[in-house]
Amino acid sequence: MAMAAMLAEESASAAVVHDPSKPRQPHHQPKAKSVIFLFMEGGPSHIDLFDPKPKLNEMSGQPMPESFGRPITAMGTAGNTLMGSPRQWSRHGKSGLWVSELYPHVAKHADKLAVLRSCQCDGLNHAGGVSQMNTGDILSGRPSLGAWVNYGLGSANKNLPTFVSMIDEREPFGNAKNWGSGFLPASYQGTLFRQGPNPILNTKLAPDQTDERQRARLAYLEAQNREYGVGREDDSTLDARIRSFEMAYALQKSGPEVVDLSKETDATKALYGLDQPETAVFGHNCLLARRLVERGVRFVEVYCGSGSGWDAHTNLEGNHKKWCRASDQPVAALLEDLERRGMLQDTLVVWGGEFGRTPFNEKGDGRDHNPWGFSMFFAGGGVRGGQTIGATDEIGLRAVERHAHVHDIHASILWLMGLDHLRLTYQHNGRAERPTMVAGEHMVKELWQG
Repeated sequence: MAMAAMLAEESASAAVVHDPSKPRQPHHQPKAKSVIFLFMEGGPSHIDLFDPKPKLNEMSGQPMPESFGRPITAMGTAGNTLMGSPRQWSRHGKSGLWVSELYPHVAKHADKLAVLRSCQCDGLNHAGGVSQMNTGDILSGRPSLGAWVNYGLGSANKNLPTFVSMIDEREPFGNAKNWGSGFLPASYQGTLFRQGPNPILNTKLAPDQTDERQRARLAYLEAQNREYGVGREDDSTLDARIRSFEMAYALQKSGPEVVDLSKETDATKALYGLDQPETAVFGHNCLLARRLVERGVRFVEVYCGSGSGWDAHTNLEGNHKKWCRASDQPVAALLEDLERRGMLQDTLVVWGGEFGRTPFNEKGDGRDHNPWGFSMFFAGGGVRGGQTIGATDEIGLRAVERHAHVHDIHASILWLMGLDHLRLTYQHNGRAERPTMVAGEHMVKELWQG
């Protein structure tokens, strides 16, 4: 009898934990309520944006000295000559943060930014790099960071998803795996918002469908699903499907309102660049991200160049000018808009790609993938702005100071959200799995500590 009571209590506790619609207490006082992750897919060049390398320019055209080590690269270009950066660099803000001329709008917010110059990952190619930056592993199958946040904190709203992912031109490498729940219950996966007038599929009622009729159909469907689920309690996909129908029903009322930008002022739309073709797509998504976190969505990922748009193996000049033009004004607008609404202090904005780019050339005018040392920046959500953290070597190839692996970055984001990555665990295959696998012990505390 005692065992039965204990098992019943454990089962009831598990049922609560696995209900993503209920908010849960964080492990400690959070500095951020929401995360907006601006994902520059394809690998933006840190040495052309946030990490100036005068020595690289001096050595441009020369073979890379053996003293820097010869890495194994995605395209086998480690033997190519060094390629300097033609960027014009300036210090910005009271902090004197270095930003190149490719990001003039973002540069105006230099004192809000903490630029982490020593990021590292394990993925040589896009499939592994994008997967790891989203899930912590170069191999698919693990929960995404947004799913872990969803699992750890639950929902902060009743009518919108807790975790949303937005794409622009194409789906990213790995597609739905990047916002999937992996071995976590399927209810914690992200909801994809697409481009176009209807970002959320199937939120509009069919012409012959009334609300009463749809409610009756959903009630009947749920009853059938519950009956089918008897004896299949270990399969979380059925529960996730039931919840998805309920969320879809709620989104038919809340979804059209949140994606409708008509009530935003013309000044706000112009701020995000919605009136310019180069910035309209990403600007629309950044503005929508602000509206989502404003309504209690905890984790929003916004892709810029999904499908590896930043992947400048050739014509780095043309490629980066295009994507910097597309992202610079919207990113700056998001920071400004959040700040003036009093939201930046508890909204963590993260900017970065799956890796950086090499200091040596590929095909003469491009750069290869660089997972050994690259830059990301963080703002809001308790971050101490106006600082650079870590460093790469003289040519920007490898991190040499304050190394920050993806696991350390994930652990830091979770900490700012009030979650301890060591305590955020889920039993899977007899093991207490955690977001950072067996790493992440070196959180980037400089982000929030004075």
